[in-house]
Amino acid sequence: MIKSANQHPVHTLFSHEGNVLYKIPPYQREYSWHKAQWEDLFEDLIDADGAHFLGTIITLDQTTDALEGNILQVVDGQQRLTTLTLLLAAVHSVLKEHSDSLDDDTRTDVTNLGRQLVRKSDGQPRVTPQKQGLNLFDYLKVLEEAGLPVEGEWKPYFPSRRIAKCYQYFRSAILKLADTEGLAETEAALRVHEAALKAVIVKIEVASHSDAFVLFESLNNRGMPLSPVDLIKNHLLAESEKKKIMNVDQAFRHWNDMLTSLGDTYSTQERFLRHYYNAFKSELPDVPNASVATKSNLIRIYEKLLEQDLKKVADALVDASRVYGRINCVVELDQPTALDRAFQRLMRAQGAPSYVLLMWLMAKQDDLKLRDADLEAITELLTSFFVRRNLTGYPPTYALAKLFMTTIGAIDAVRGEDVYGVVAEKLTTVSASDDEFRARLLGRIYDESTDVARFALTTLAEDEMTKETRVDLWRQEKNHFVWTIEHILPQGENLPHAWVEMLGGAEVAAQVQEEHKHRLGNLTVTAYNSNLGNKSFVEKRDRQDSKGRQIGYRNGLSLNAELATRDSWTSSDIERRTQELASRVLSRFPLPTSPNRPQSIEGDVVEFRIGSTSGGSK
Repeated sequence: MIKSANQHPVHTLFSHEGNVLYKIPPYQREYSWHKAQWEDLFEDLIDADGAHFLGTIITLDQTTDALEGNILQVVDGQQRLTTLTLLLAAVHSVLKEHSDSLDDDTRTDVTNLGRQLVRKSDGQPRVTPQKQGLNLFDYLKVLEEAGLPVEGEWKPYFPSRRIAKCYQYFRSAILKLADTEGLAETEAALRVHEAALKAVIVKIEVASHSDAFVLFESLNNRGMPLSPVDLIKNHLLAESEKKKIMNVDQAFRHWNDMLTSLGDTYSTQERFLRHYYNAFKSELPDVPNASVATKSNLIRIYEKLLEQDLKKVADALVDASRVYGRINCVVELDQPTALDRAFQRLMRAQGAPSYVLLMWLMAKQDDLKLRDADLEAITELLTSFFVRRNLTGYPPTYALAKLFMTTIGAIDAVRGEDVYGVVAEKLTTVSASDDEFRARLLGRIYDESTDVARFALTTLAEDEMTKETRVDLWRQEKNHFVWTIEHILPQGENLPHAWVEMLGGAEVAAQVQEEHKHRLGNLTVTAYNSNLGNKSFVEKRDRQDSKGRQIGYRNGLSLNAELATRDSWTSSDIERRTQELASRVLSRFPLPTSPNRPQSIEGDVVEFRIGSTSGGSK
């Protein structure tokens, strides 16, 4: 069934001297990776100690004419291959822009990179996506923009589709790496280039389509291989037995106590182990060449820690996991404190990278003379930081671990309310400015970050609720939110006649829809998205359920107060509401220009001495 299975570095898989092409068959789904996967790939490549393992691809030899070269059909792994070549195209574009400043050897590397992406003999791309969803058109256009010898064709809305966004994300990530690390742009691009080309892929070649699909099903139905968390647990049990420090049953109870606090989600468990090392690194046994815990070095770190001081590390992990579980809101509390509610907001704002700092602060709370109110203020500050960071992308993901570790180091010398000042200064220094944040809020926020849009809208709605009117906007059923984002002016094709007429005709309506549909002013939240859909504005406003209850824009939600009184909804209405909501979000999630902590924390809203829209500069 398997003709060959070999491990290849990327530079040999896409050899500039080779004659191999990878074709993605038409039955494969269109390109579907999102920003989260792009970030993970970029971060893993940058953080890898050696060659990063990119996974497995399954190929089928479809060569029919030796003169055409070796043509491999990609049965599995097309998302990975497409993303990898888009990253390399971004590297090529950055280096090409600075070609005048490159030395001869580097110019040769750029030429070879171009040939790794596009075959020299006939100008064919090494990887050819399927045509579905305009993938092939977009891919060729990206290669052309990257300075490669390919003729692309611009199709309408090209910049808003995933392949173009992926390419632009990697270009931005390279430039941010240069800015963050103090490198020249060419140095950053070459660093990414080297990491990508030495990364490793296992290529499995099969003899027939039936063999390919049997193998594909087998690989995907055998369950996940042992994870780093599993391997660390096994090492703990083995070392306990070998060193007679704890018997296996005691070690297993320690491990289960830790997991009980962390919950069943693997990503939380793995993140906790990284955060624990990063938070308490100065107090732990030395692990050579591990300045920060990453996914790639986690196993090695814990092997060293457990070999050197197993009982102390195991006990400390159990204690720290209880704190971490509270920060991560693993257990839903009947009577949460104001601090617990702040943790919940931070979690919903996707502020998990800061848990390393909060875990350290809570573990050292007595020594640092911190009250719960101080921790609450810091948590609210972190929430503001992550709302801004997750929309602007600054600072980049790979810089966050270092940011919070250096913050811990800076706090070590201060006590009490001064701790807030240190955290505020660190966050404000690296955060995007108010102007940049506002610009993103005024743009196509739904495209930029659906999660930030939803969090901002629900927070504004929650702030206006009383005990009598409180609604759980975060309720889930079958792992899906009941309350979801609703586009007031519908986002779908075939805009209904009522909307076309209201907006001034088909041509104007199409332009308004494309320009404004994903802006903040055109978004709200509803528990009845499917009931509203493409209906006219008035129908959406007045919609009722079978019992006569208001489920449209007259549902009493403060976010919809203006909508409930309107008879029409045009581009000027969306512009005005966008400006208003952007100002409210800026006010709700401020970063201080001075290190003073909040004057008061009353209920769920934090008020800062410095005013409502102040913020740090980049």
